[in-house]
Amino acid sequence: TLWLCCHCLSPWDTGLQTQLLPPLLVTSNIQASVWNTAAMGPWILLTTAMSMCCHFQGASTWTVNNFLMTGPKAFLTYASSVQVGAQSGIQECKHQFALDRWNCPESSLQLSKHTGLRSATRETSFVHAISAAGVMYTLTKNCSMGDFDNCGCDDSRIGRSGGRGWIWGGCSDNVEFGEKISKQFVDALEDGHDSRAAVNLHNNEAGRLAIKATMRKACKCHGVSGSCSIQTCWMQLADFREVGNYLKMKHEQAKKLEMDKKPARAGNSADNRGVLALTLRSIARTELIFLEDSPNYCLKNKSMGYRGTEGRECVKGGKNMSPWERKSCRRLCYECGLRVVEKRIEVVSSCNCKFHWCCTVKCEKCTQVVTKYYCGGKHNGRKPQNKTKRKHRGRSQVTF
Repeated sequence: TLWLCCHCLSPWDTGLQTQLLPPLLVTSNIQASVWNTAAMGPWILLTTAMSMCCHFQGASTWTVNNFLMTGPKAFLTYASSVQVGAQSGIQECKHQFALDRWNCPESSLQLSKHTGLRSATRETSFVHAISAAGVMYTLTKNCSMGDFDNCGCDDSRIGRSGGRGWIWGGCSDNVEFGEKISKQFVDALEDGHDSRAAVNLHNNEAGRLAIKATMRKACKCHGVSGSCSIQTCWMQLADFREVGNYLKMKHEQAKKLEMDKKPARAGNSADNRGVLALTLRSIARTELIFLEDSPNYCLKNKSMGYRGTEGRECVKGGKNMSPWERKSCRRLCYECGLRVVEKRIEVVSSCNCKFHWCCTVKCEKCTQVVTKYYCGGKHNGRKPQNKTKRKHRGRSQVTF
């Protein structure tokens, strides 16, 4: 459901620790005044939408009306949806990398000239893609649910034959609308013309294409006594977790673009940009790309805002765990030259819950001792292994 501006949630309400941008000025050139700043990125996309939303909540009627008459209505109409989409991208990033050395820390979601997303690593390619996907996903959902006056289901194919025994019908999710509006918001953050901006825009598009790639066909049967003699079918969005899984796979297969070190192509020359454009045309739009090797995430790096893996929790054993999860202690601790420390912790949770008419549920409090594992101090005789350049499936690079 669309989060209206009147809710005006802060990052602290959602558990995201940052400060809101200062109130935004209302001008006829709203696109430039809102997005043209030196420090923009997925995190800023979230806080900008929130700041925009909150600013208009307290604005005078004249100010809002003036904005609606002089600036594109979309930037206010869709701000809440963009906020939710950016947040969902951040949360999915944290889920996908929870047991990786790089675990999508807030520092990586903040742009500056020297830290965070100003680098163009394999990891930041994922951040750009999942953020663009999150915004498109939420806009599409809100559109299909009728939360916007100017759009609804995609009915462009309704009534057409889709194949043997079925026709197009129902309410297909309007991904074309979601793609168009999310592009206006997210791609506007890249106002540069260098290789980094081109790579970011490519990864933004790859994120949006992931939404389309994971869509699925849903059908409903029709016929006498449930005979299903014919079906009506429509296309619907997959669960956003599937989009995250898809992009995590693309992250593992990401391609590195090797910059030609010749002086003639140094910097951001027109020649260099032309060669980059040709190179990008040779890479599938669905693939993630990056420019720089990742740092050693085992180690703490204050300038980059990375805490290293010491103190991180890992998991051992357990049923229904993937091989990646089972090897988390080795990956986060042993391979980083750290010991695994076992701690027994008391956890209080609700238990023996009973429903009482009418209408409450009463629970008891139960205490359980659980064993958790953490990366401790340095392991004697072990040296940190920089395996950032490790085993990425389909690893390849393109030189230009």
